[in-house]
Amino acid sequence: MTREIYLVTHRYRPDAQHSAAIIENELTRHGFEVRRSGPLGDAEIVVVLGGDGTILSATELTRGTEVPIVGINYGHVGFLAEVEPEGLARVVEQITEREWTLDRRMTMDIEVTLSDGRKASTWTLNEAALDKHGKPMIEVSLGVDGRGVSSFSCDSVLMSTPTGSTAYSFSAGGPVVWPDVEAMLLVPIAAHALFTRPLVVGPGSELEIALHTNGAVLVCDGRRDLPVDAGSLITARKSDYPVYLARLNETPFSGRLVKKFALPVRGWRDRGRQ
Repeated sequence: MTREIYLVTHRYRPDAQHSAAIIENELTRHGFEVRRSGPLGDAEIVVVLGGDGTILSATELTRGTEVPIVGINYGHVGFLAEVEPEGLARVVEQITEREWTLDRRMTMDIEVTLSDGRKASTWTLNEAALDKHGKPMIEVSLGVDGRGVSSFSCDSVLMSTPTGSTAYSFSAGGPVVWPDVEAMLLVPIAAHALFTRPLVVGPGSELEIALHTNGAVLVCDGRRDLPVDAGSLITARKSDYPVYLARLNETPFSGRLVKKFALPVRGWRDRGRQ
């Protein structure tokens, strides 16, 4: 039976397009059928050449399945990517030999109840951002498990997963949460209030944002937009459908964190070796 690979490439990066042609030729030479469009089909892995945005687009193909994504970084930080472009040849070898492990990433289901009672639903791997969308500020009330916890005006409020804790939430001052910790974050941005600390809740909780301002928009993973009006209620819950990333090496998350953010690492272990 012919093995299938799905290839996703950044549309506007010539270097990514060039590498995609190389990897497609190599995989074809190894007997794979390489697909670039249409449904996921019987693909056993999705290879993404691009940055985190391109990887997030690929999750729309794989969510609800156990098909993993392996990212080759042609973006900036590329926190979701597994390897840099110079590792392209090794990626082909490891795919051929099925030398990868699965990294299970929690996602969140987002439900919006609009002021007229209509409901809409979506999901997110990184975060759902309720944004002022050109307004001076938005007025919100925050709740956890059906109980109010705070109200204030702000520029935005994020509901984030551990995966998203190194993305928009990190820039907004939220904590870094290891991806194997099942939790949800509630992170206000530029809030006009005394109590605006990020909140971290368990996977069985529900996060809620009641909106009191018209003209806001809810943006999930920077890709899926939903206009919301005053009187809307946004709820986030842990989803039953994770996303899987393929890991090609055993570097722990702490090592990835240090590498991607170029963190200065000088501690007692270094001193102890001197």
